[in-house]
Amino acid sequence: MRHPSTRTRHRAPAALALLGVLAAGAAGCADEEGLRSEGDQGEVHAPLTLWKDLHPAPPPPGQTPGRAAVVPGAPAVPGGDLRRADVLGLVRADIVSATREDGGTGRMVDPRAVQRLARCAEHGNPGPDCPVRPAVLHDLTGDGKDELITAVDVDGRLSELRVYALRDGKVVRVLSRRGVLEGVDVAGGHLTVREPTTNPGLVSISDYVWDPDKGSMVLSQLTVDECSSAGESDTPCPQSGV
Repeated sequence: MRHPSTRTRHRAPAALALLGVLAAGAAGCADEEGLRSEGDQGEVHAPLTLWKDLHPAPPPPGQTPGRAAVVPGAPAVPGGDLRRADVLGLVRADIVSATREDGGTGRMVDPRAVQRLARCAEHGNPGPDCPVRPAVLHDLTGDGKDELITAVDVDGRLSELRVYALRDGKVVRVLSRRGVLEGVDVAGGHLTVREPTTNPGLVSISDYVWDPDKGSMVLSQLTVDECSSAGESDTPCPQSGV
């Protein structure tokens, strides 16, 4: 019987190794964990665009809710200090003028806000039924002067958030926003609004910063984050669903 030569014995392992590589390539992809199959990936479809020929009309001049605007009829601010401002008079002047400007369409302000403001006393203590939230003063523009932050609660859920600044002795609305104010935070020059979503485990977070070119607070970031039960996170879940 002939024994395989030394040369033949040395070549056999190399041939087997080559066959192993070819077999692996035919079977699928390999990584540190071994072979794996990606399976049937199905068909890839392009997005289906709905109503691609229909577009909303641009807002009429002066009816862009987030734009900066002098508040018509706002009461004078004593000493140019918003800490001494008539908050109720200022909010009422803003809501009434915005309602008149948008013709009651709700583009700039919820039409019910004027009715809600009727619950506030004209002078002195606004009363327990007044929907205007206590004003908060905070420097959002970085100029060393505080802006005034407040909101009108429209129906127990929706609110009209407002931020006012003082420019050349006139009160200017630098942010207006309607939403479900689950939480409002200020830190540095940021104003953050948290709102519930249709998913009870997620919360929408809108971050606004000062834009010196536009002279108003603008949306800088919009994110959706997981929320946690009270005490477990800085982003608590809303108390009730949307």
